[in-house]
Amino acid sequence: MKRFLFIAAALSFLAAVPATAQEVGKVGVDWIGNDIVVEAIKDPKVEGVVCHVAYFDRSIVDRLHKGNWFEDPSNTAISCNQTGPITIGDIDLGKGGEEVFKQGISLIWKKQVVNRIYDKENNTLIYLSHSRQVQNGSSKMAISTVPLYGQQVNWAKDKKQ
Repeated sequence: MKRFLFIAAALSFLAAVPATAQEVGKVGVDWIGNDIVVEAIKDPKVEGVVCHVAYFDRSIVDRLHKGNWFEDPSNTAISCNQTGPITIGDIDLGKGGEEVFKQGISLIWKKQVVNRIYDKENNTLIYLSHSRQVQNGSSKMAISTVPLYGQQVNWAKDKKQ
């Protein structure tokens, strides 16, 4: 019985873990080593949707020159597309949606985040990329949508909530 409870707890923890990013591109933008990194993020609760996020990655030379050692800029770009048949798992259908991906862009306080929101009226998945900080939140954001209209979408849960 204890073994079953341990396995159930481990599986529920893994289900709550946000997606991981896979680096698919890196473009140098200057002679001091700053790069734009492009990562692919598969939505862990929506099979058949992949988001590509691009962000600025500061080099050590830039950090030495400008200070602010432990922080990258908040700017991101995002594009999400259908890459196969869509199967939607148990997603949050509320207006706040839910976090799909998160990674640190400073030593402690600042995170790059991707949230998914379901627009029921327009039958569309919205992906919002932004930074989250303890204080002085950034207004820099990017948005991408995946329309579900006319698609063969399988829902693991009734979407009429």
